[in-house]
Amino acid sequence: MLKKSFLAVFTLLMLTACGNKDEMSAEDQQKIIDDGTAGFEMNGGKITKAENIPADEEKAIMAAFNEYIAAFNSKEIERYMQTLSKNPKGFNYEEEKEFTTDVFKQNDVKREAKNATIVKYNANEAQVYSNITVHLVQTKTNITHESAGQQVTVFVKEDGLWKVTSVFYMDDTQSSTSK
Repeated sequence: MLKKSFLAVFTLLMLTACGNKDEMSAEDQQKIIDDGTAGFEMNGGKITKAENIPADEEKAIMAAFNEYIAAFNSKEIERYMQTLSKNPKGFNYEEEKEFTTDVFKQNDVKREAKNATIVKYNANEAQVYSNITVHLVQTKTNITHESAGQQVTVFVKEDGLWKVTSVFYMDDTQSSTSK
């Protein structure tokens, strides 16, 4: 039973800022897929960097992505919330704050991002592909869980800064749970 509830918590954790499906209609989700607005596009297994990114914007987007990961790992809720859009497309801002606060209280959790690459860019939206590994220990039970997958983090420009508006995650099924 503990493992079941732990996996439920972990699944919810991966949805943290990953797009509350209740907030986005099925039509909106399908439009994102059809438009290629977010995806896991690979050419022969290789991630292709967007070619039209101005150097200063690339630096700003990657700094925003790195802060998003670092703020989460710091478990500083206000710092983490500052990385998110106030008007996100994929989740409810206030619900995200409440849920993430609970996750931080109940778990020791870290996200590790590798191969972060801007795969789509325009002046108002950017997508960062990365390989994400989540290391989680439920503090009350000492149950550990590790999962790895691919993530596309969608950023929008808000008041001149890049903020997370939605996140799409695909588990690579390389996960384990133990005590």
